[in-house]
Amino acid sequence: MSSKKTGVLLINLGTPDSPKVRDVRKYLREFLNDPRVIDVNPILRMILVNGIIVPTRGPKSAKEYKKLFKIGNGASPLLTYGLNLTEKVRKISHNQFETHLAMRYGNPSMDKVLAEMRLKNYDQIIIFPLYPQYASATTGSITEKAFKIISKWWAIPEIKIIGQFYDDYRYLECVKNRTEEFDLSSYDHILFSYHGIPERHVDKIYLDGKPCKDHNCEKEVNHTNKLCYKATCFGTSRHLAKILQLKENQYSTTFQSRLGRNPWLQPYTDQTVEKLGKKGMKKVLVFSPAFVADCLETILEISEENQEIFEENGGEKLDLVPSLNDGEDWAKCVYKIIQDYI
Repeated sequence: MSSKKTGVLLINLGTPDSPKVRDVRKYLREFLNDPRVIDVNPILRMILVNGIIVPTRGPKSAKEYKKLFKIGNGASPLLTYGLNLTEKVRKISHNQFETHLAMRYGNPSMDKVLAEMRLKNYDQIIIFPLYPQYASATTGSITEKAFKIISKWWAIPEIKIIGQFYDDYRYLECVKNRTEEFDLSSYDHILFSYHGIPERHVDKIYLDGKPCKDHNCEKEVNHTNKLCYKATCFGTSRHLAKILQLKENQYSTTFQSRLGRNPWLQPYTDQTVEKLGKKGMKKVLVFSPAFVADCLETILEISEENQEIFEENGGEKLDLVPSLNDGEDWAKCVYKIIQDYI
């Protein structure tokens, strides 16, 4: 056990403080003004986000968040799961380290929580972005933000960043455990649906100047594409398919939540769901392996929007496998991953 006084910061994406339009707009403004999320000219981003997207999308998103908060008994499920997970990791760790929770956007903010951690005078701080697969808009953004905050401190402790863990057998086993209530053999097809990002985001990963499509990302993870979000998503699907004993024709990898007209990672989840319905498939099971906690994109986008698309095209039932949330097995997995870094 390390003799260093260690503080661990678990970080997830974030959530509005409430489903009120003003709070949703505030959250979207912070989120979408991040240059790692919308990576265009700063002036153009400011016009797009503050002048077009937030004013128009705010009220629509507020309606969705109102549904989500109702499901979460008046609170954001993502925040509730995050707080519960943090408390469980604290108990499991038995004071080996102190665990904190922050959100990249919204509250509890990274600025506030890191300021509190600074006063603890830790020998080392471990930053743990709760994203199985690396993307510049998620893990990259958290890392940049953490460094910006900590770089202003006069005394900087040892800093460690826990990177992607999509191939960690403990994480994969936790995902497998969520299938216990489902009979996989009763489904016509399995979907592994990941949050989408623009194609240009993954193209920027490659230092050889070639685009993502030239790096065989759908078939393998290698030394050139190991930090490519698309490659690791397909890699996650292959790992899960293996432990779930799925044949190649029994599952698909897709991407959801696209925004704007520019091409995002494909195939798209909604279009795939439509095609499966038209092919005569009646039951589909969906995993969301990029999300460790259920949120708007899983609870509403998959379970409601894509269910409707499936039914409209001849399908009957589209079931969602729950995320890891605040499960005891997931808390133990998080604890063990942290131990690896101490």
